[in-house]
Amino acid sequence: MTLFHPVTIGQLALSGNIFLAPVAGYTDRAFRALCIEQGAAFTYTELVSAEALVRGARNTDALLRAAPTEKKYAVQIFGGKPDTLARAVPLVLEKTHCACIDINCGCPVPKVVKTGAGAALTRDADALFHAVRATVIAADGRVPITVKIRSGWDAAHITWHNAAAAALSAGAAAITMHPRTRAQGYEGKADWSQLQKLVAFAAGRVPVFGSGDVFSPEDAARMISETGCDGVMFARGAMGNPFIFRQTKDFLETGKYRAPSTAERFAAAMQELNLLIADYGELRACREMRKRFCAYTKGMNGGAAFRAACVKAETKADYEAIIAQTGISY
Repeated sequence: MTLFHPVTIGQLALSGNIFLAPVAGYTDRAFRALCIEQGAAFTYTELVSAEALVRGARNTDALLRAAPTEKKYAVQIFGGKPDTLARAVPLVLEKTHCACIDINCGCPVPKVVKTGAGAALTRDADALFHAVRATVIAADGRVPITVKIRSGWDAAHITWHNAAAAALSAGAAAITMHPRTRAQGYEGKADWSQLQKLVAFAAGRVPVFGSGDVFSPEDAARMISETGCDGVMFARGAMGNPFIFRQTKDFLETGKYRAPSTAERFAAAMQELNLLIADYGELRACREMRKRFCAYTKGMNGGAAFRAACVKAETKADYEAIIAQTGISY
């Protein structure tokens, strides 16, 4: 099989194996729209609290909304209580047309972990089993339920094997691994050998996807080749770089890809800003876009000056003026 290929998750058929991972504060529908346009085969929402969904918190609806270009996407939820996760599932299905629900069993952030959610579930296989099983039962075959795990709690407690076994026993239709421990957070190096072991353990029963230290098309090709995983999720590697999906598809199929021009990067940044403005209003969108504009200009000639200017931007006109100073038409 070629490195780029279709993937099936339960009853969900996808045209490719290059995905946008769920990233808090980034993978809202504005950014997902650009990633779909640039070739992402599947996208995930930011992680959504099952507890907040059940309580009817107003901000959850915005997190759940599909992008205009999204025909298929996944909603990622987190929670430590099986009954709450089960109650959240019909709410997700009522509010969205999502094609998959993913359970976050890997987030290392303390405020998530202390509730028994996120990476706490990777450490506790029994809790993970009950969380996934309750969600699978609540979904009742309408959408596949998948999980994302870490390699373990810390270097002394590499727990992915028990976590994966629990997920499979509970009915998970796919497993994604970020092969860092909870203790590592996002520091250090992802240990892809752990992902390779997970692929061997799953033995084709369900697809296995990899995430972690994938910042280029070459990284994606190497992850698939070295680990045998069925697909790759771009997280930080896609920030400010939605082009990476088209580039990776081209590289996996032909061994070549084209870097985006400065004009294309500016155009994408402004397209994202316009989508954010439509969703959140100009002031909030422009403040949110500051970090994203910085990501778009990373490595660009004069990028430091752009970043210094955009941290004060509060209107669309401010961003247009920053770009106008370059003399580049987008």
